[in-house]
Amino acid sequence: MSGLESKCSIKTGKEEQAEKNKVKKALIQGNNDIAQIYAQNAIRKGQERLNLLRLASRIDAVASRIQTAVTMRSVTNNMAHVVRGMDKAMETMNLEKITMVMDKFEEQFEDLESSTNYYETVSNDMNAVSQPQDQVDQLMSQIADEAGLELKHKIGDTVVDATPSLPTTEAPNEEDKLSERLRALRN
Repeated sequence: MSGLESKCSIKTGKEEQAEKNKVKKALIQGNNDIAQIYAQNAIRKGQERLNLLRLASRIDAVASRIQTAVTMRSVTNNMAHVVRGMDKAMETMNLEKITMVMDKFEEQFEDLESSTNYYETVSNDMNAVSQPQDQVDQLMSQIADEAGLELKHKIGDTVVDATPSLPTTEAPNEEDKLSERLRALRN
């Protein structure tokens, strides 16, 4: 990932976790209004972190495309040189020269093919980073359940029901929409 965006996203993730810890502390103390403010801050930090990660991913995709273009240009120039060599060999009809040029052509073609395969693999790997949505939803649900159980053990059932659950359910939906938009942009 892009260096600055990655570092900023890590920092923002830590800030988000700190806000979540403040929410738990405020709920334990019975300060629901303060907990709600901290929860809003945590959601905002989470969105900021996601935006930074998306930006870093886009920068990486552009860098990969530029590298592909540079490599393709280099290979194209080499292929043009080989074709000129083939023309010269064909003019003289020297079998030895023709064989050497054809070998060189095949070598260049294999290099082109391996470069193309490499960049296709990199592109596919970048797309594979976006996991199937059901796995993402399952993981998010598991983490929410664990957090819910943790809260129940610490503060009891009554305060857990007072927790603002609406922003928590909206965040995954908003994340889902943003993930779909990101996938559409990648394609």
